[in-house]
Amino acid sequence: MEKHFDKEMSLLKERILYMAALVEKQINFACRILLERNDSLVDEVKHLEEQVNRLQLEIDDTTVGLIALHQPVAHDLRFLVAAVKVVAELERVGDHAFNIARFALSVISQQQIEPMIDIKAMAAVAQKMLRESLDAFVNNDPVLAKTVLLEDDKADAYRDKIYSEIITYMKENPSSVPVGVPLLMISRNLERISDNATNIAEEVIFIVKGKDVRHHALDEK
Repeated sequence: MEKHFDKEMSLLKERILYMAALVEKQINFACRILLERNDSLVDEVKHLEEQVNRLQLEIDDTTVGLIALHQPVAHDLRFLVAAVKVVAELERVGDHAFNIARFALSVISQQQIEPMIDIKAMAAVAQKMLRESLDAFVNNDPVLAKTVLLEDDKADAYRDKIYSEIITYMKENPSSVPVGVPLLMISRNLERISDNATNIAEEVIFIVKGKDVRHHALDEK
């Protein structure tokens, strides 16, 4: 029975990683729509969204079944409880990627405005945080998870700078509002992806250390 449980746990982790790969692909495509002004990737983002939603339901069912059938304890139970939360975060990341793609279409249909460099940098930070949080999850690495938590301030700083730049630009150039507003929404969704990555990192610390760091400042105790 124990070997069967271990195999089921391995398969569950593989499904979560597959879902994560699809979500990362969604973000990449959504950002390319904006940065490369390539609207041909919109259908790919929509298709991936459907796959991600199905995977969330499948993984949730599997996780609940494992808890009910095997009644795990300690690390295994923490992993299964956290798995439900992690896939929920991944599904939300997929939603944000879809939103970015949608707003990017509005942007590329109009003349490009100047404040774009920081959005590209912010997208890179959000993608890096997500990738690192997932690496921490796969490798049970609380040190890397803590690094992700500390990177959230960088994402917030980019958001504040982008908001300031774009709002100032729109005030000086009222005709830029139709493109400026979608850019603000894109930066907002990128910030939320960073928040989702932070939440995943918190779950890693919970799995490995049994410590809930949500809503609390990190300490060295």
